[in-house]
Amino acid sequence: MKRSTASIFTAIAIAAASTALAQDSFKVALDEATNGSFTIDPALPAGGMVPSGTVFTVSTKPDKGYALDAGYYSVAGQWGAMYHESMTPTFEVVIDQEKNIGASFIEKSEVGHIDVTHDITYAQPGKKTLKYDIFSPKKAKDLPIIVIIHGGGWRTNNEDVMRGLARELTRGGKFVVASIDYRWAGDADGDATSSTMYNIIEDCYGAIAHIMEHAADYGGDSTRIGVTGDSAGGHLSASISLMIERIGDGGFGVEDGVFEFQPTYLPKNKTVDQVREEMLSAIQAAAPSYGVFAGEWLKADAENPKATAKWDKAVQPLHSIPSASDRAVPQYLTLGTQDPLISDEMCTQFMDALVAKGQRVQYVQIGGAGHAFFDWKPDAQTKSVFDKYGRYYAAEMKVFFESILY
Repeated sequence: MKRSTASIFTAIAIAAASTALAQDSFKVALDEATNGSFTIDPALPAGGMVPSGTVFTVSTKPDKGYALDAGYYSVAGQWGAMYHESMTPTFEVVIDQEKNIGASFIEKSEVGHIDVTHDITYAQPGKKTLKYDIFSPKKAKDLPIIVIIHGGGWRTNNEDVMRGLARELTRGGKFVVASIDYRWAGDADGDATSSTMYNIIEDCYGAIAHIMEHAADYGGDSTRIGVTGDSAGGHLSASISLMIERIGDGGFGVEDGVFEFQPTYLPKNKTVDQVREEMLSAIQAAAPSYGVFAGEWLKADAENPKATAKWDKAVQPLHSIPSASDRAVPQYLTLGTQDPLISDEMCTQFMDALVAKGQRVQYVQIGGAGHAFFDWKPDAQTKSVFDKYGRYYAAEMKVFFESILY
């Protein structure tokens, strides 16, 4: 028995050591680049296995007539590859899991009409720094501003995924565009305290407060703002446009029947009441794309046992529509007929509720389109979908915003 037990322990020890050794190295692959090239230092060894903690310096170079779209590494995610992107020509990648490294390039004409400022910080309520990107037409001055809020199930992606839409909305030089990020839901950011749905709405209001404060620096007009977003961002853009009356410092659910949003950022010289009044007149329209407007997906605070149906309704656009006689907020809704997540019934229900309140609403179904056709990522499939559907309907969205903000 002693020999048998010892043999078992020896086998376990060997297996554990082998597992630990395997975790000390990870597979790295290089994606093929088109219209440009990239190099990594140190060079990738044969077989692609590298020690954990290895730091690669990636240097990108576009071909003539092209510009860098993004350098990146990708990892396996809930909905396929998750991209972590850099907008600088040289960047570093630390290997702590299996990763692909690559670079995406676009024609210079795609960005020749704009100045882009990345990673403007507006708040840091937790581990994650909250930021946004600005896309300003050349020589922009006093232009209306469109704010884009990204999707990703409220817990993936960041502002980079909407840069294709931002570039399209700036064509013609009529709009400054801001693409914003926010805290991810739950503990996805690694915070000890989970982020709630109302926290995320507060982040979006905070970002807009910061954008309004600095609008002149971007060539924008802080008194003329439209909001858009896709999927989770569809929910958030609709919420931002419809719930402004509830911006305040009374807390969310602290007192019975009081559900107010305290923006994550407030200008130093302004009160929350002043910010609310400014936004009530400035935010004039929304274009929520394939969004969630009510239902089980929208829990105000999924982990709070005190949260009730009233709490949940307070973060659902369907239950937050003002009468047009009090405040008109036109809405432009889009949905692909092949969307596997959002149904026609969901969008029609929201449209009907808007109509019942006297609001102007246009609901466009896009034949053959699936989900997330306004997204932009480095892979060829996402770019192809954007080229097929996103560009055309971005132009249609722009016409909608022009009809209100001009």
